[in-house]
Amino acid sequence: MLLRFLLTCCACVYAATAGKHDAYRSYSVHTIQVRNADDLQLIQDLQFDLDLDIWQYGMAGQRDAEVMVSPEKAREFLSALDENGLTHSILIADVAKSLEDHEDDIAAYRSSRKNRMIFSDYPRYAEVDSYMERMASTYPNLVTLVNAGPSFEGRAIKYLKISTTNFTDASKPIYFMDAMMHAREWVTTPVALYSIHRLLENRRPEDQDLLDDIDWIILPIVNPDGYEFSQTDNRLWRKTRSVNLNVSTECIGVDANRNFDIEFNTTGVFTNPCSNLFPGPYAFSEVETQYVRDILLEYLPRIQLYNDIHSHGNYVLFCYANKTLPPNAAHIHHIGAAMGAIMDSMKLPQARFYLVGNSGLVLYPTSGSADDYAQVVGVPFSYTMELPGYGYEFMVPPSYMDHMVKETWEGIAVSARLARIHYRRRFN
Repeated sequence: MLLRFLLTCCACVYAATAGKHDAYRSYSVHTIQVRNADDLQLIQDLQFDLDLDIWQYGMAGQRDAEVMVSPEKAREFLSALDENGLTHSILIADVAKSLEDHEDDIAAYRSSRKNRMIFSDYPRYAEVDSYMERMASTYPNLVTLVNAGPSFEGRAIKYLKISTTNFTDASKPIYFMDAMMHAREWVTTPVALYSIHRLLENRRPEDQDLLDDIDWIILPIVNPDGYEFSQTDNRLWRKTRSVNLNVSTECIGVDANRNFDIEFNTTGVFTNPCSNLFPGPYAFSEVETQYVRDILLEYLPRIQLYNDIHSHGNYVLFCYANKTLPPNAAHIHHIGAAMGAIMDSMKLPQARFYLVGNSGLVLYPTSGSADDYAQVVGVPFSYTMELPGYGYEFMVPPSYMDHMVKETWEGIAVSARLARIHYRRRFN
């Protein structure tokens, strides 16, 4: 009887695990060679018509587009590509199988690591919260832990203020970074956590200036509800988890990076609330984006650089997403290029080189993005950083994280130093 009970329990656990990703069974991801703007427009039109999930939009002559399609729409999708002469191939034949492999990679990695560092893995919300609490208690003269407020589902959204002068020295610029605005982009939070680690726990002599001369605001998880849901229910969930019955009784959530008050709901969005690109019923409808807005406004004009960390694709992008440029575009590009260059100097062979440029020109026009909002309200240097996918897209094995966080930290450090130079010129 005991053996039968144990076998039944094992079978139940297996069934639960096996069924977790069944929603993506036979979904496929295709790479598409992008030749020109017409190809990009076709892909965006198909996205709307066939409810596609674009994992990477592509850049003519530089990067292929990557598109996930359901088995029901695959034939129509591929026929449209063929009719328009687009070269394409299968990147992932069965997304559910890739998600299962991704879970196996994580489990194997964790079982092989006795002393797992929080930034070398994909920590849950509670682990991140505990880490920030510990940093605040361990370094009380350097760290202030701030609870911005609850998420839609009630999770505290916290960030660290790191400063040798408790943010009282106006001659010091502020570097504000956030991560995990899109729930499925798991590699972003470890980068934010590693930055905290390097500024506090593992500060090296050559980096002392980054603490002495710069104040830091680091928000590791903008969208904790979506992130937890991606951990427990739907690995590819992108949006927040807000419910608005006046908008939809079936679909929930908003694309947080389309919810900012900058040309809101005009370009690169869908009015269908079930879409991954639904911007919300109005700008700042989401408490999560309100907190980012409030940080930006509270610390203007001292915030010299805002870095909104995303994945994937190896990009350093800057404003504006409508293909126009801010007056200091040359300086913005200079700092972005320095970021990309130092990260490229350390990159793994599996990673692409970073592309640096205006987000609307390098990728596609959008509206309501966080970096555009930060730029327009007065942050001199505002970026979206798209981290590497190493050929795994959103499902990067955690074995890559040790390298990724170190590489990205070097980009963050060089951008902080260059932004500091520009800030000091205001006082001379």
